[in-house]
Amino acid sequence: MIKISEDSLKTLLAPAALVILYLFFGIFGRNFFSYPTLVNIIDAAYYIGFISVGVTFVIITGGIDLSVGTVMMAAAIIGGTAYKTWGWSIGLSLILIIVVGIAFGFFNGIMVSRVGMPPFIVTLGTMMITMGVGSIVSNVQSATFPTRAVADGWYKNFFKLINDDGSTIPTGAILLIAIVIISHILLNKTKMGRYIYAIGSNKEAARLSGVNVQRWEMMAYVIAGAYAGIGGISYAAIYTTVLPAAGQGFELYAIAGAVIGGTSLAGGVGTVFGTLIGVLIMSVLSVGLPAMDLQSHYQTFFTGIVVIGAVLLDMYRNKRASEVRLVTPADQYREEQLANIERLREDVAAAKSAGDSGKAASLEGKIRETRRTLKKTYARMRAEEKAEEARRKAQERASDREFQEMLRHHDQGDQ
Repeated sequence: MIKISEDSLKTLLAPAALVILYLFFGIFGRNFFSYPTLVNIIDAAYYIGFISVGVTFVIITGGIDLSVGTVMMAAAIIGGTAYKTWGWSIGLSLILIIVVGIAFGFFNGIMVSRVGMPPFIVTLGTMMITMGVGSIVSNVQSATFPTRAVADGWYKNFFKLINDDGSTIPTGAILLIAIVIISHILLNKTKMGRYIYAIGSNKEAARLSGVNVQRWEMMAYVIAGAYAGIGGISYAAIYTTVLPAAGQGFELYAIAGAVIGGTSLAGGVGTVFGTLIGVLIMSVLSVGLPAMDLQSHYQTFFTGIVVIGAVLLDMYRNKRASEVRLVTPADQYREEQLANIERLREDVAAAKSAGDSGKAASLEGKIRETRRTLKKTYARMRAEEKAEEARRKAQERASDREFQEMLRHHDQGDQ
């Protein structure tokens, strides 16, 4: 029951925080409970959401990717340059954005898994490389994508649909949720996902078990690069103009979204649905704080606090998981009685199925009596165990004081 309670807390903490934040800003912010505000929250979650889901794969392996933000922007500006300067069609330009993202992800994966370089150093270098590549390819020029008014702007409808009356539908939410569902299937229903978790839990044990660690660790970075490409398309769809050497700082929000959503920086633990919740929490902060007349830098401040809190919670969970929990006589008695109550419940169900209401009522009375006895006996046994533990600790402290006193007298005698 304790395990179930801790698992439930871990699962529900991020969604509960999201609901509380949304209600808080709705009560104290200006016009927060409105459809346009909801659209703004979803718009703010698109590109960060895509790269955050991608970086979740990397973090689960025990790695880190500091380049997803700049890879996203470099891919977007290269695709925009191909459309604006090289005369490519918009379809080929969008495909190029994803290809560029995959290429940089493949580079990161090769350097980490095959060469054996630390992920922090590799992706930090890739961050700088992509900032330079974007500027070199575009000749330090901004890349402008087609607007919604022209025929080539059709791709924008995948992220936001604007009706003739001016109303908007955040269709990108459907794409983001679809990506999250696909990622969930990859992580939980495929061999690749199982191996990614195994690598993050214990890389050496996974290797000794026959897992091709190099291949699947590299795939995590390739997926992160592909999702950075999709994030680049979403950014171009929302903002139209992409500036060179941009994107630095987005990786911090992506990592924060994963960590807030429950992904452990130690590796081996994480879900993409939790990451989505973490990204939405940051989006609510980014939209809610201005509604309370607070400037944007407050978002960075509060996001940092939330990230530290999430990491502390993850450390606490890891510590509890690694603890050796001794089963006391009180705990053993409690488990035995709970098992007895469960057997009685099965007998009640069988009696009701057989139409024996009298026996069912008698067994239900026995269950109530067993619960009352369990509560009283368990409380008494726990109190006795705590008293015995306190007595033992007091005796240990007294023995330690006597030992220290003996050492002091011995030192004085030597002098």
